[in-house]
Amino acid sequence: MILTVTPNIALDITYHIERLTPHTSTRVSDVKDRAGGKGINVARVLHSLGHESMAVGFAGGTVGAQIREDLDAAGLRYQLLPIMGQTRRSVSIVDATDATVLNEAGPEVTKHEWAALVAMVTELIKQASVLVVSGSLPPGVAADGVADLVSVAVAADTPVIADSSGDALLAATAAGPTLIKPNGPEIVAATGIDDPMAAARALMADGAGEVALSLGAEGLCLLSGEGALVAAPSRVVAGNPTGAGDAAVAALALGLAEGWGARRMVGEAVALSAAAVAHPLAGGFDPEVYREMLESVEVKER
Repeated sequence: MILTVTPNIALDITYHIERLTPHTSTRVSDVKDRAGGKGINVARVLHSLGHESMAVGFAGGTVGAQIREDLDAAGLRYQLLPIMGQTRRSVSIVDATDATVLNEAGPEVTKHEWAALVAMVTELIKQASVLVVSGSLPPGVAADGVADLVSVAVAADTPVIADSSGDALLAATAAGPTLIKPNGPEIVAATGIDDPMAAARALMADGAGEVALSLGAEGLCLLSGEGALVAAPSRVVAGNPTGAGDAAVAALALGLAEGWGARRMVGEAVALSAAAVAHPLAGGFDPEVYREMLESVEVKER
């Protein structure tokens, strides 16, 4: 079982429109809402791939109730701790060219509530093959919150992926995760190092075992003690990029769970990420695009 923790779960609301023009009235052609947040998206992808997962986080208020209902309807396994605050919403506005995302900050989480989550993960890690900690921390939780969860996995000798940003990424790195997955702007902002590759190597020196560096249209680069491998989609895929990085994390987690080699992990991550762009909702992917990309993605040394 792959355990995914989303510290700041959201109800993802996706509006599809013809074109986004700021400061005007826009007609929405289609709207969908579903339980989201980065770790929830990872769990959805794993579920679609037929791999067992468990999603963990907080849920509060009427939005939290909607989250539970949606996870039940999707058949996803989960354990959500009740909190006093209202679960946040995230709005993605998708037009023909790209997506604009509006993220609420999320509910205030108390020290007691956070301690309860860490205790839950400490118990569930006994059944897990990999732990994934994804996304932002809610208000009220210190920057070392992700590091708390990474430390649980390290103590249990369980592979752990941390997908965060800013000070939370730096703190998580110091806790010794198996792998971190920042994108270029995130790693530059966190480290202050202008070259993303140099920044990735600096974080490896600080404690990260490997770095899966998302390079946007250039694909994904996996840096380890053995060198660097890079792959990119064989063609541009149009659609909704929201959740593409989470699909890549799902592939990386599955690779750690099943002992894939580095080349397969990179190829699978890029293929699944591209297939996620072709799907209208975060947490899903297009199976045909996935198969196409697996056959055409070329992994190279960098």
